[in-house]
Amino acid sequence: MILWIIAAGVELAVIVALGVLLVVSNRKLAGTREALERAKRDSERPRRRRGIGPLAIRTAFNAADSLINKGFGATVRNSVEDLAGWAKVERPDLARMTADGDVVVVFSDIEGSTARNEELGDRGWLKLLERHNRLVTKQVDDHGGHVVKNQGDGFMIAFSDPAQAVRCGLRVQEALRENPDRWNRIRVRMGIHVGSSVRRGDDLFGLNVAMAARVAGHAEGGEILVSEPIRDAIVPTGDFELGAPREVALKGMSGSHQLYPVELPAHPSAAHTSA
Repeated sequence: MILWIIAAGVELAVIVALGVLLVVSNRKLAGTREALERAKRDSERPRRRRGIGPLAIRTAFNAADSLINKGFGATVRNSVEDLAGWAKVERPDLARMTADGDVVVVFSDIEGSTARNEELGDRGWLKLLERHNRLVTKQVDDHGGHVVKNQGDGFMIAFSDPAQAVRCGLRVQEALRENPDRWNRIRVRMGIHVGSSVRRGDDLFGLNVAMAARVAGHAEGGEILVSEPIRDAIVPTGDFELGAPREVALKGMSGSHQLYPVELPAHPSAAHTSA
């Protein structure tokens, strides 16, 4: 009798244990099914295209991070290089700037901006920077160009006409030369190059943007330096004088390259001043 009771108890315990295991398994299975359904719905949902919001947030974060880790002066120290790096990643649509497939790319920044920032202090530097940026932006607009990106004291600009790009640069330099004290004697360097912008799937885009940045890197403060393709485009107009060519090696590009400084007029006209 006792053995029968013990056997019955063991059997009952086994039945209860199996029942609990079955309930737990069913719940886990239901949870797994629900997770799979959610994953399926998420994969079928159209992905939201990245708009200007996320890009602006990322840009602002990077700028803030740079300010925290390097200080304000270091943030704008390598503006041309930073802009060229941004263009390499983001690949802005330059093809819309021209109908024939060629686009003029201009890079500019202020020579010695770090030292000038330290001299003026952040508040004084920001005021000067705002005026400089207004000057450049107005001249770009007046000459039919498009500011692709402005970061700190640096600009990446696109034009459809090489001559207009050079004229824009000359007007900026003339304005700065006419009243140097007003501009705290800042000196802007500019580099200009023209190349294909349509074939965005290969290296032509990156090479031409990089070329313009390298040209700007060889320019001195107060100087406009142009590549050989720009020289070939503007010489027939007879509107510009170029200095002696410089044969240079450009980082990341094979061979040597001829770069030409644009001669600034001896007596800039006050009619072109703006800010």
